[in-house]
Amino acid sequence: MARVLFINGGSEGHINPTIGVVQELVSRGEKVVYFCIEAFRERLEKAGASVRTFDDQKFIKAFISGGRDYLLQRINGLLLTADIVIPGVLAQIKGERFDYIIHDSMFGCGRILAQILNLPAISSCTTFALTEAGLDQMLEPFFKDTSAEAAKPIIDQFHSLTAGLKEAYGVEIRSPYEVYCNPAPLTLVYTTRTFQPDGGAFGQSFKFVGPSIASRSMQPEFDLSAIQGKACVYISLGTVFNQAVDFYRLCLEAFGDTEYTVVMAVGDKIRISDLGTIPDNFIVNSYVPQMEVLQYTKLFITHGGMNSAHEGLYYGVPLLVIPQSADQPLIAEQVVKLGAGIALRMQSLTAAELLQAANQVLAQSSFRESAERVGASFRQSGGYRQAADEILKFKAQILV
Repeated sequence: MARVLFINGGSEGHINPTIGVVQELVSRGEKVVYFCIEAFRERLEKAGASVRTFDDQKFIKAFISGGRDYLLQRINGLLLTADIVIPGVLAQIKGERFDYIIHDSMFGCGRILAQILNLPAISSCTTFALTEAGLDQMLEPFFKDTSAEAAKPIIDQFHSLTAGLKEAYGVEIRSPYEVYCNPAPLTLVYTTRTFQPDGGAFGQSFKFVGPSIASRSMQPEFDLSAIQGKACVYISLGTVFNQAVDFYRLCLEAFGDTEYTVVMAVGDKIRISDLGTIPDNFIVNSYVPQMEVLQYTKLFITHGGMNSAHEGLYYGVPLLVIPQSADQPLIAEQVVKLGAGIALRMQSLTAAELLQAANQVLAQSSFRESAERVGASFRQSGGYRQAADEILKFKAQILV
């Protein structure tokens, strides 16, 4: 039995794919100590981890203080979280021994902690993977087009923060890539090389294990019989970008009194009463058990977050992707490229356009067939079980 230190941030998209991995590692005899925010304690404890936490509000405040206008500012924000995370982690594990560390690929302190603790490291990548050349390309407009007056303080802050961490902990941070992507000797990517843009660009240290789809212990109640055998359309904008009253009203207008049975999850930050009259063919809840609902769904209208896109396609459901932010436009591109759905723009979207796109996807069997092919490839990739296989194979190599 090895002792595993797992370090993660505080969002559903980064936590959920790791729950099955934790459960699988524990079932195979590993002892997992998992750092995250308090909101995820219960579900990770149910997976078998010993949970330690850090202050999410102080973490977010530090991250945002880096600035939001440029990517390098966000990277600086990740470095600024070190003062919140590192002392707390070190204090809570004082006197404990670990055999290896698993850290989130976008959690800026993961690689730093691996260096401080001198532990073999595994990076857990719940988004699309990124090469150093890819990140350099993303940063190029900042270095090329931003005025020296605007760019210099941001660049100086990056060098000041990395120098400060070296002085405090003896760690080397040689590039923004090491902060933003947390490279490690083994990187687990929770998708397939086919779904990953430019999948062939990644070497053998990147293991594409496929979507980590595991049953969730905490699920809202839902009467599945209400959608069984129906032409079910499921609408959800996930857990972060779901404060979209106007969009939900648009959906009511588009699909109200159609032949479709529509399930719409709107989150807990808006009141369902604010949406107005709910058509008889709609079921509107704050939350629904997404993976269960998807198994009876004919079309999934989604923001295109990685988890949601994976889960819809895993069950062979074609997608209408309406990206909001982050990597969602890139995910939408991949869905369209694979023929598994259509991408729409939220801005200026009308009810007629939304209904027309839904009708198109539902009427053309090619969308369903493509989604089913992608889903089959996802299911065959292994998911969290394959991730555990790769972790234990890595452990066997480092602990000889």
